[in-house]
Amino acid sequence: MKTKKTLTTVCLLAAALAMQAQTARKFTIDLTDDAKAQMVCFLPATSSGKAIVGIPGGGYSVLSNSHEGYQASEWLNQQGIAYFVVNYRLPEGDRTRPIGDVEKGIRIVRDSAAVWGINPRDVGIMGFSAGGHLASVISTHSDFDVRPDFTILFYPVISMDEKVSHVWSCRNFLGEDQKNPAMVHDFSTQNAVKRHLTPPAVIIMANDDRLVPPVTNGIAYYSAMRNAGNECSMFIYPGGDHGFGFGPWFKYHDQMLTDLGNWLKARQTPSPNAIRVACIGNSITDGHGIDMATQHGYPARLQRKLGKDYWVKNFGVSGRTMLNKGDLPYMNETAWKDALAFNLDIVIIKLGTNDSKPQNWQYGAAFRQDLEQMITSLAPALAKPRIYLCTPIPAFKPSWDISDSVIVNNIIPIQQEVAKQYGLKVIDLHTLFAESADLVQPDGIHPNDKGAQKMADIIARELTE
Repeated sequence: MKTKKTLTTVCLLAAALAMQAQTARKFTIDLTDDAKAQMVCFLPATSSGKAIVGIPGGGYSVLSNSHEGYQASEWLNQQGIAYFVVNYRLPEGDRTRPIGDVEKGIRIVRDSAAVWGINPRDVGIMGFSAGGHLASVISTHSDFDVRPDFTILFYPVISMDEKVSHVWSCRNFLGEDQKNPAMVHDFSTQNAVKRHLTPPAVIIMANDDRLVPPVTNGIAYYSAMRNAGNECSMFIYPGGDHGFGFGPWFKYHDQMLTDLGNWLKARQTPSPNAIRVACIGNSITDGHGIDMATQHGYPARLQRKLGKDYWVKNFGVSGRTMLNKGDLPYMNETAWKDALAFNLDIVIIKLGTNDSKPQNWQYGAAFRQDLEQMITSLAPALAKPRIYLCTPIPAFKPSWDISDSVIVNNIIPIQQEVAKQYGLKVIDLHTLFAESADLVQPDGIHPNDKGAQKMADIIARELTE
């Protein structure tokens, strides 16, 4: 009997030591000179390459960084995930303080990725309550270099309208701007979600949350993501109220860890050395009319076709023109700014369809100049410029006043001449789709699912050849 007890004790001690060993190193970095903002770092013994930056809650008045911060470190490190808790400065009338602290934390993690065994393009953010709001602000408002690759939101404050949200989070974050409807709208982050550009998210809440109403906050963010066609999941548990975080007292704690763990494992992460492909274009690139275009549009299908050695990102924006005097110039968009920041290796440009509309083609004399501007702006971003110009697919119907005649007689010849001048490859989608009216939607303009697949097949063949 004594031997059995001794063996049990030894096993328990061994298990405890194994758990502790999951965190190989813990240290703290000052994010401000006065050390009022810090980042506590937990590096795993064996790294999966994934990292998460944690943002505690506390209504922007305190930091709840135990169960909404440090307690997550053990479980995350066991999964091989590096974890960084940002103890940010409270706004106190200046919301740029917490935003700047978190952005600096993410930048440090990415800059130190090689040293810490992290994939710099697999860095997520995880926020709780008001920290969830801050995490969603970084996910929707921050520049590409500090925007996370995925977002985890625990019972997040999303709306800054205190009538449907947590009053003190709204007042503490916005300060005097709480009286400004435009600021309330802008920082109610469901209004800032951008198609293809806002990172994939998972939202974790309890149905009986009485502090931050789920319908007007977490569910509102999910709805915005889903309506944009962005990847988003949501887990709502029957009970738990607000603020359970990683606390073991939460009735659904084990189920929550399983759900979150499965979501994290399901994320397909590009290799740090993957060839980066930027798909620039209008609604045809964007995936207009294709539900969940982020997963089923031509760039997503191109990703599946090319495989893990490539990283394809969709920078398409519906309705946009190459013409800078057009009604919706592409080069005025956040997507264009993001594409330049993507450190791309290959770019696929598919613009020109909307330029053929009468209100836009009245400025057609500038089409060559604006196309050259885009090409020369991209060239410094490419070590070995590989720019492909796609001709517009045929306009089988004159929907939205799109003119196939202008496309054939004006736009395509300019593309071909510019491509020859700069030594670029032209992918002639117009010819390849000429007999394929069955591959477009009823509007006669946008590819359907089969058309998107054909585009991906054509472009993949060109890239790999």
